[in-house]
Amino acid sequence: MRPWIKLAIEAGPLVVFFVVNGRDGLPELRNLWLPEGGTQMAEQGLFEATGAFMIATLVALVTGWVLERRLPVMPLVSGIFVVFFGGLTLVLADETFIKLKPTLVNTLFALILFGGLLTGRSLLKPLFGAAVQLTDQGWRKLTLRWAVFFVLLAVLNEIVWRNFTTDFWVSFKLFGIMPLTFLFAAAQTPLFLREQIEEPAAAEPPTPAD
Repeated sequence: MRPWIKLAIEAGPLVVFFVVNGRDGLPELRNLWLPEGGTQMAEQGLFEATGAFMIATLVALVTGWVLERRLPVMPLVSGIFVVFFGGLTLVLADETFIKLKPTLVNTLFALILFGGLLTGRSLLKPLFGAAVQLTDQGWRKLTLRWAVFFVLLAVLNEIVWRNFTTDFWVSFKLFGIMPLTFLFAAAQTPLFLREQIEEPAAAEPPTPAD
């Protein structure tokens, strides 16, 4: 998948979530979805932002599929969680569900990667092996690092949503998690350089005899 499409799928819905929450929600969404007893959450804008987040996520996934005819596994799984936990948030008027979503998604990714390592498999290799060639040791190291990073993201999400305001948590998702992820990915460059398998040079054609 082209990098700009992958970035749009992952970051686009978060931008929508942040903007709608920052505008204290959208009245038309509030009138459409607000259940009885959900006034406080509507005043925060989180209820409407959750609905917009779900719609933006679905639009991003459909657009990615139309353009590329395939979807990355992680954004797809994350999108399923957004729709499920966002739906629970809207139906039950309880913001806890959408706030728990990043914790559960990152924990799931970490468990899958750790489980693969325990069974002798580096599960990042089938996902990214077509884009980069690494030694088996390189794939194991990369998989372990990402598994630990996903645990860190889950812990950070728990700390932030349980101890700070909703607006801070929403901002942290866009301006905290995204930059951290990009920085972590960039920090793996030395590993790629050390463990990358060089493709053999093409043989030169024989020189014709004079």
